[in-house]
Amino acid sequence: MPSSTSSSDVAGVAPIVEGVAMAAEGIATPERFERPGFVRLTAADRPGVAQPVPERDVPPQPWGRILLGALVLFLLSMAAWEAYWRDFGAVPGYRNSNGAWAEQRRRLDAGEGGKTVLVGSSRILFDVQLPVWEQLSGERPIQLALEGTSPVPVLEDLAQDPAFTGRLVVGVAPDLFFSGFAYRGEAIAHYHRQGPSQRSGHWLSKRLLEPYFAFYDPDFALATVVRRQDWPLRPQMRKDTRVRKLMVQDSPDRNTHMWRKVEVDAPYRALARSIWAENFTGPPPPMMDTPEKARALVAAQIERASKAVATLRARGVRVVFVRPPSNGAYYAFEQKAMPRAQTWDVLLQRTGAPGIHFEDYPQLQGYELPEWSHLTAADARRFTAQLQPLVEREFRRQEAGQGRAAAMH
Repeated sequence: MPSSTSSSDVAGVAPIVEGVAMAAEGIATPERFERPGFVRLTAADRPGVAQPVPERDVPPQPWGRILLGALVLFLLSMAAWEAYWRDFGAVPGYRNSNGAWAEQRRRLDAGEGGKTVLVGSSRILFDVQLPVWEQLSGERPIQLALEGTSPVPVLEDLAQDPAFTGRLVVGVAPDLFFSGFAYRGEAIAHYHRQGPSQRSGHWLSKRLLEPYFAFYDPDFALATVVRRQDWPLRPQMRKDTRVRKLMVQDSPDRNTHMWRKVEVDAPYRALARSIWAENFTGPPPPMMDTPEKARALVAAQIERASKAVATLRARGVRVVFVRPPSNGAYYAFEQKAMPRAQTWDVLLQRTGAPGIHFEDYPQLQGYELPEWSHLTAADARRFTAQLQPLVEREFRRQEAGQGRAAAMH
């Protein structure tokens, strides 16, 4: 017959029975261990009892002083980190984030679609100074260039946006434009899917942190700094040679110039050059490892660009291509990998758009490029002052041509 005694009753009686048996045999019964009040009770302390949530008494502490001490330690650590990077040469500047790019891209949809827009890679980003352009033309362009990234995807995005009806300057860095490489290609997708929390996060960062803290730069993040240390390398590992910080963005609308450290610090400049040289001397990427693949890739990028330009020009957008300066080993690499006759000349022929190549204009030559690819801050201002009238002339020629075509019809 089933017992009416529950399992918990049996479990509770068992220790008592065991104690009585031990006493009858003359065995000393062990005294029950009592835990101090600050030690959490365990299941062994409550035999036969359903276990509640563990109990932990929090002893009284000077919590106010502890909190104040933690805050002071945090502020001192942050001040030390800021002082370290200031001494290294860092200065406060706006982050070149996807949120910053999306903010400028949205201006075209908010009533500024008729303005001049700059697209391209880092050379257009570094070398064209918005205040100088504004001083000469009376209009401050919208800066949509992305470092390390072909502008072809941006061209295609603008071609699909009927809100854009203005003028377009397209920078051409041959190794990026004609390969389709897109280090910052996710910026376009970010613009299309950016939600309220991402917008508010960017706004707070731009207002409260970026203009004031030099250490608030991805290049100075602790994880990045640790990764770049001269650690022993395991087999099959390579030293981290990703591009280091080269620029400072000095305004919320992405006006950018070369970081002064690149100009005046010889070891840092040599490091920047050595990183570029990794691309010159290493094996070509798989999509360009044979001449046939390279030609097909270049042809595909030119085809994409020509379709986008055709769509833009049909909508009345004026387009001018610009090839900014390069020199040294970088220029030699471009001449070998992407010769002008097979890239730039074909691009202009296929698109029918005018182009300004620095080799064709004495006023666009003779500038200082510390790491072979970008102008110094001072020369970027001089370069912009020389480039803007040339671009304006090409725009006016296109507008005059459109006017004559309209009159004929």
